[in-house]
Amino acid sequence: MVFQLGSALLDACVLAVLDQGDTYGYVLTQRVKEVVDISESTLYPVLRRLQKDEALTTYDQPFSGRNRRYYQITQAGRDRLQMYRTEWSSYKQSIDHILLEKVEKVERVEKVEGGSKDDEN
Repeated sequence: MVFQLGSALLDACVLAVLDQGDTYGYVLTQRVKEVVDISESTLYPVLRRLQKDEALTTYDQPFSGRNRRYYQITQAGRDRLQMYRTEWSSYKQSIDHILLEKVEKVERVEKVEGGSKDDEN
């Protein structure tokens, strides 16, 4: 991905995954990797920070003779996620306005002129 991912956006992605249900580190990493190029070594410090900030908690469950550490979003994490969603909506709208402004102008002009040049052929 060309665009750098800031810590707040990464936090929001992690909290959004956990808002769908508790999960353990590997699955969480795979879910986040579906949309963001990130390694496990990058994600675990994020999880520790979110835990320190009381946005998530952990618990262990036995699996095949060893424990898996599960992560669970807290109410503080849900509150933070809601704030991130609100901020993201506003931020995305601003970025879309700048990045897509020319595309929207071209589409409006084509609509007023009755179609694109391809329609004339």
